[in-house]
Amino acid sequence: MSRPEILFPLFAELETLEGVGPKTAQNLNHLGVETPRDMLFTLPHTGVDRALRDTVEGAPLPATVTVRVQVGAHYPARNRGGAYRIHVEDAQTSFQLVFFHGRSDYLSKVLPTGSTRVVSGKVELFDGIANMVHPDHILPEADADDIPAFEPVYPLTAGVTQKTMFKASRAALTRVPALEEWIDPSQLAQAGWPDFGTAMATAHSPQSQRDLSPDAAARTRLAYDELMAHQLTLALARASERQVAGIATVGTNSLQARVRAALPYAPTGAQERAIAEIGKDMAAPVRMNRLLQGDVGAGKTLVAFMALLIAVEAGGQGVMMAPTEILARQHLEGLQPLAEDAGVVLDILTGRDKGAERRAKLAALERGDIQILVGTHAVFQADVNFADLRLAIVDEQHRFGVRQRLALGKKGGAADVLVMTATPIPRSLALAQYGDMDVSVLDEKPPGRKPIKTAMVSNGRMEEVVARLRAAMDEGRQCYWVCPLVEESEAVDLTAAEERFKRLRAVLGEDRVGLVHGQMPPAEKDAAMAKFQAGETGVLVATTVIEVGVNVPNATIMVIERAETFGLAQLHQLRGRVGRGDAASTCLLLYQSPLSDAGQKRLEVLRETEDGFRIAETDLQMRGYGDLIGTAQSGVPRFQVADMERQAGLMAVAQSDARKLLADDPDLLSPRGQAARVLLWLMRQDEAIRLISVG
Repeated sequence: MSRPEILFPLFAELETLEGVGPKTAQNLNHLGVETPRDMLFTLPHTGVDRALRDTVEGAPLPATVTVRVQVGAHYPARNRGGAYRIHVEDAQTSFQLVFFHGRSDYLSKVLPTGSTRVVSGKVELFDGIANMVHPDHILPEADADDIPAFEPVYPLTAGVTQKTMFKASRAALTRVPALEEWIDPSQLAQAGWPDFGTAMATAHSPQSQRDLSPDAAARTRLAYDELMAHQLTLALARASERQVAGIATVGTNSLQARVRAALPYAPTGAQERAIAEIGKDMAAPVRMNRLLQGDVGAGKTLVAFMALLIAVEAGGQGVMMAPTEILARQHLEGLQPLAEDAGVVLDILTGRDKGAERRAKLAALERGDIQILVGTHAVFQADVNFADLRLAIVDEQHRFGVRQRLALGKKGGAADVLVMTATPIPRSLALAQYGDMDVSVLDEKPPGRKPIKTAMVSNGRMEEVVARLRAAMDEGRQCYWVCPLVEESEAVDLTAAEERFKRLRAVLGEDRVGLVHGQMPPAEKDAAMAKFQAGETGVLVATTVIEVGVNVPNATIMVIERAETFGLAQLHQLRGRVGRGDAASTCLLLYQSPLSDAGQKRLEVLRETEDGFRIAETDLQMRGYGDLIGTAQSGVPRFQVADMERQAGLMAVAQSDARKLLADDPDLLSPRGQAARVLLWLMRQDEAIRLISVG
């Protein structure tokens, strides 16, 4: 499939635009502008009011002013490089035009004494006299209309001026073809949006500051087009995944009933809902691709185990993958009692399994004797074969790429996939990143979980904090002490953690303090964790390696040093490491004053709420979308017009529109479907285009 001819002018070389030569084209590349199409999607980010005024008098200086003046005397510079001044008068007052390195012959031609000119530029006061230094525009009265009343301001890069951007964008606008409409007619009418061409022209010619806001109709329409193209791509990926025949895995409820009977409490409504959604997906003849999102302590383990039991009830096997050995062992510990209640065979496979022991496990797996396997990525190795793999559960999505998700699916030909994440993701981000998946959310806490008391404590009160740890340890409780993250290098992180470790040992006793950091050999790290889990050490000093999943019910105090240097989501994850037993728990946020406003706000939000979704939304508002996902999460698109934070609602509309369009017209062959194909080309969604041409 090749690009539709109607879009050729937009994907031509930049130099085909009037006024753009090879040098300018090269400079524009630095802005990410490689074709006329890119020029169109580089919208002005602000604007300057250049409406003609009678006088500079009364203008709130410094300000950009456009005014008609009578040109008076010229005062050339006294020394080289000095200021060349021209006295001018508007309808009410006089001021000066100032030029540095001004040439007399040129200036007397452009601004002859006695003439009338319209000048526009920034006016500032110097020694009580108003000066316009290097006016942006100087025109004879007859050409005054050439200055736009409201001038758009574009992003710039070295070697590119506003004039260049203005001219190039105007040239690109002449290339916009009349495109058929891809938006559902009722959606378009209800929103009152212009057509694509009009929206583009309007967005590049704002009449006031209001036209630059993301809520302006033209901009909203263009943002929607971007989001729609992205969601169509995800919907096509989802549809092509749906074409992969799955296995209908239908549970009998016999094993699940045993587990339910043994539970000390009833599952929450959210857990029941998630179990039902997963069961329905597994029973369908297409592959499940579902995300299970649950806040810290929302009870994901039970939901995951019930899903694994459905696989076993249907005569198959299930596997649960964790990113690290520690977490895999912990899943094993968490699932063991449930497996005993259900009477199923559970085992673990990690990189530690060697020789005869490993061969025995692999043979048992291939015979189907091991019904549920817990493991690290060792499960991907070529010699690992299942008798009948029905369900693969991947814990902590962001540590596993999509590629691994698929590799795991291949082990079971058509195994259902469930991804679990303990990071609450704001809805807009979840739609952008996991739009091809169905999402189950656990948004209730199981009964019996005690709230965690969170307090902010300044660094100056360190001794009180240590005294408090000693008291807790004397009562047989345990504590985490998380050291600050020093950006410069891991070596510095290390010294911070080692220093704190030494000091706490000196105060609390040699054998009562353990240390875990990222630079340790894995075996040492595991040993230190194991001692803490067994209750042999009372305080564990750690860098953030403990944020994900570690479970020590006896730990009741979490101290986070220099808490202001951490992101909100990370603080929330760390706090969730305590409060896992039946004793009241505390999280102490140690900060170094003075706190910045943002630092203060972050810590206060954390103090006020334990709701991970609320915290994630606040994080998104404060840090912005780009920072929140960071470079690691490169699976998330960067939009040029759409503003993920402010237009989360628009993303949801685009998702349902995209899914509906594909449900009505899977091959995009109707007139609107054809228009949507053009949209995909326009938005450079090559991935999607490949899916249609294959499909």
